[in-house]
Amino acid sequence: MGNGWSFDGHIAGLGTESGLRAVLGLWQRSPFGPFADAMVELPSGRRILLAPTAEIGAFIASVYNFDETRVVDLAVSHYGPRLGIDAGPLSVRADVGARTRLGSVVRLVPRPLAVHPRWLRAVSPLASRISPGARTAGTARGGRREYYGVTDLHHITAARVSWDGTDAGALAAVRPAVSFGFSSVPAAPSLARVRTTVTGS
Repeated sequence: MGNGWSFDGHIAGLGTESGLRAVLGLWQRSPFGPFADAMVELPSGRRILLAPTAEIGAFIASVYNFDETRVVDLAVSHYGPRLGIDAGPLSVRADVGARTRLGSVVRLVPRPLAVHPRWLRAVSPLASRISPGARTAGTARGGRREYYGVTDLHHITAARVSWDGTDAGALAAVRPAVSFGFSSVPAAPSLARVRTTVTGS
């Protein structure tokens, strides 16, 4: 994989009334092949990574900050407006709605430019003003650099979320912002089409 890793797919970010917040990665193309992962921040602030293999878990934990990593069976479904994931103690069933205003804007940027690190460094200050807490370029763990190239964005309009079999409550904003890395997801629950690029040793 050299000194660069690219992940193409979707990121879903959502919160719940109980305070549980989750970031779901659904990767169609990656150095590890297709896979999914889930980053969960519990109401207590404890950050847990749910990964499908030890290798993937180790890589993600080398880039982001967690208090615990668990290797679990993951089952994902994403068909049209329905998104579902079962990942060990986490279960999510979400409804994906219309494209957001920001989604309409980012679709105007040609994809090769929209995912290029140089462009993402330039627009990161603007991204953080449009969506507080969200950035498109920054420093990850181990001195690596990371870039988020978002090319589409849809609302998540409803969700049923449970943790260890307990209902986490109704869909809510992602507040406080998640603290896995230098960037949070948008506060409004959403599903982003994204390419994530990680560079460095």
